[in-house]
Amino acid sequence: MERLTGTVSRGVRAPIIRQGDDIAHIVAQSVLDASKAEGFPLRNMDVIAVTEAVVARAQGNYATVEQIAKDVKAKFPEGHIGLIFPILSRNRFAICLKGIAMGAKKITLMLSYPADEVGNHLFDEDMLDEKGVDPWKDVLTEEKYRELFGYIKHTFTGVDYVDYYKKLIESCGCEAEIILANDCRAILPYAKNILACDIHSRARTKRRLLKAGAESVYCLDEILNKSVDGSGYNADYGLLGSNKATEETIKLFPRDCMPIVEQIQKEVQEKAGVHVEVMIYGDGAFKDPVGKIWELADPVVSPAHTSGLIGQPNEVKLKYLADNNFADLSGDALKEAISDYIRKKDADLVGQMVSQGTTPRRLTDLIGSLCDLTSGSGDKGTPIVLVQGYFDNYTNN
Repeated sequence: MERLTGTVSRGVRAPIIRQGDDIAHIVAQSVLDASKAEGFPLRNMDVIAVTEAVVARAQGNYATVEQIAKDVKAKFPEGHIGLIFPILSRNRFAICLKGIAMGAKKITLMLSYPADEVGNHLFDEDMLDEKGVDPWKDVLTEEKYRELFGYIKHTFTGVDYVDYYKKLIESCGCEAEIILANDCRAILPYAKNILACDIHSRARTKRRLLKAGAESVYCLDEILNKSVDGSGYNADYGLLGSNKATEETIKLFPRDCMPIVEQIQKEVQEKAGVHVEVMIYGDGAFKDPVGKIWELADPVVSPAHTSGLIGQPNEVKLKYLADNNFADLSGDALKEAISDYIRKKDADLVGQMVSQGTTPRRLTDLIGSLCDLTSGSGDKGTPIVLVQGYFDNYTNN
């Protein structure tokens, strides 16, 4: 019988993961158990995805604010840090800021405006026009910001992040100075030793600051990129991708992940006889139309994945074929013509009109976004996602 469904994304429940757990075995066994319990078969080219949070937890990749502070002191011995472009997040950045402030004497904090890098807004961008402010040129002191925009709380969290970050810094015994600007070089009249906290634009920021005369520039991926007093660390991403664990500790982005995805793939092959692809995923990459948040606060969507997930989709647009190539056909004749076209499509459709409107993104970014939406970030209890049929097309039965 012809299969009448396409891609299916299932959240898979798993035990609560603790440090030292065999995460690869738990993931593989959880999927196998779900398949048996729910009565769905596993197929070749299914994708098993596991959230980075439980991988890092199993690895015990944690650090304390004191360990962050010690690394910051070593890299900023003069004690005054120009800290620029942090995201506005209690979960993502506030705990990092606490550790940074504990390791400094003074922080000149420069926030981007009207929003941070991932779309968390300090205020509505329409207010820029109302107040006659040019966000690309104007540098605002805290006093000027308050005069123009007042005290505005975040749409979803109800937090005034200017006030919140300032008080957090001061609570650590560190002097706080706040300015707002969007050109990274605007920090240099205030501080010459810079900690750049932007995620995806960090390399450009560092290059521009050094060229403009900064004495030293570090990025968040260079803080805790090595173990400090036995702490967790991430050689590639440092503090990027970290989350608050407790009031005094952070969970870092997982490291050394390739052996994990390969072991999951191997175990499922041995026990179920099917070849699956496996990935570890963090934030998806999509934008919320109400809060305007671009979700990707992690440095990458997927820190590790098996080889079958490398590349981009190579798809034709069905409606284009139906409206153009086969506009004179309908019913079974149209179905067969389109199916035949798909079977014979080129191995690389980049630039061809027939692929216009398909999504030109990496497979890991697309599937990771699907998985992030499926698993959620709350109490669903499904840190594993099984995606089936993703690589199918109109011709597969």
